[in-house]
Amino acid sequence: MSVLPGEECGLYVSTTAPSFRVSAFRIGWYGGDEARLVWRSGRVPGRVQAQPRLVPATRTVHAGWRRTLGLDTTGWPEGAYLLRLDSQDGHQRHVPLIVRSARGAGRTVLMHAPATWQAYNRWGGYSLYQGPFGNYDTRSLAVSFDRPYDLDGAEKFLAYERAAVVLAERLGIPLAYTTGVDVHRSPEVLVGAAAVVCLGHDEYWTPQQREHVTRARDAGTNLAFLGANTCFRRVRLEPDGARPERTVVCYKSSCRSDPLYASRPSLVTTDFRASPAPDPESSLTGVLYEGYPTDAPYVVHAADHWVYEGTRVRRGDGFAHLVGVEYDRVTPGPAVPGPLEITAHSPLVCKKSRSHSDSAYYTAKSGAGVFATGTMRWVEALMAGTPDGGRDHGMDARTRVFVTRTTENLLRAFAEGPAARHRPAPRPNTAEVYGG
Repeated sequence: MSVLPGEECGLYVSTTAPSFRVSAFRIGWYGGDEARLVWRSGRVPGRVQAQPRLVPATRTVHAGWRRTLGLDTTGWPEGAYLLRLDSQDGHQRHVPLIVRSARGAGRTVLMHAPATWQAYNRWGGYSLYQGPFGNYDTRSLAVSFDRPYDLDGAEKFLAYERAAVVLAERLGIPLAYTTGVDVHRSPEVLVGAAAVVCLGHDEYWTPQQREHVTRARDAGTNLAFLGANTCFRRVRLEPDGARPERTVVCYKSSCRSDPLYASRPSLVTTDFRASPAPDPESSLTGVLYEGYPTDAPYVVHAADHWVYEGTRVRRGDGFAHLVGVEYDRVTPGPAVPGPLEITAHSPLVCKKSRSHSDSAYYTAKSGAGVFATGTMRWVEALMAGTPDGGRDHGMDARTRVFVTRTTENLLRAFAEGPAARHRPAPRPNTAEVYGG
């Protein structure tokens, strides 16, 4: 998942090709090139590795392959990397790798989401969602990092993270890089950080990761949630053989079968808001995940909020398709921190029910500012209407310009330290928006 600069990283490769080579690209701005080659291997002999094994009790797939080659990251700058594997016969595969920062004091920390990448990974026929025939009841209850990612190898990183990295690097603000797994085990990277940026789809958190991010907020570190459905699932990280924290455990609706259900309810792997230890994510994010799927315009509510400075938006302006495919909303109640201001309030329909998606901003007692976009398409919108847009869901260049400027405003402000000290305070408006 990650290495410190100078550490070695092992690659485990299976291929029918006679040989392949590995190229390491650091994601960034680079005058618009958006990536830079930092290392390339020679030709590496290819071989077909053994079939994966399945642990029946949790339906966990392990590749169990032998190590193919090592990568020495000496001289590699901290950052987000894509390793590209090119076979002799023209096929390609990607592997995301974070060269992480040991310290983030004074910097904006970009927190990548490998636990969520792995939760959706169907390599070997199983994910935390589906078994081999697409059935929920045959899904994995635990998934291992001891297997490749499916599809092109980097689908979640490319859709929900890469564009935000490029934008942050283009701004030239001091950056640090980490992952949710690293925050779980080594929260030192958050100490003294100006901000933590949670990227476009970061659903699976451990209680320890959440505790460490909350503690950073309470010490004055700003938080930006550039997605939706964030911090929704409570997971555990367990060993895979002799290697620690290589397995993501999440029993979800089968949580009564979790071995810790009776003895340690706060570690039971289900939704954070669910029993036996409910703790809704909104106490951190300000918003609560509500539904999937939806597709709706993003509708500006507080057009004069500082995050929208320079966008020229007016109250009621909409941006087609920006809300989706999952969304969050402010759900008034004791788990919502304050003072909180709803900056966008977007009507939608999800599974024939009418509701809203909300962007929201609040400040903590420490002075930290917290902003949540309330939509999973925010980072994707940074690429809308471009050749890199991929699944841009019909979003256009106008939406890209709006989201880009808003994100720039947010990141620049948060890089200056606790936002309450230098940006206007939230104007509480939940009662106005939702009544009561």
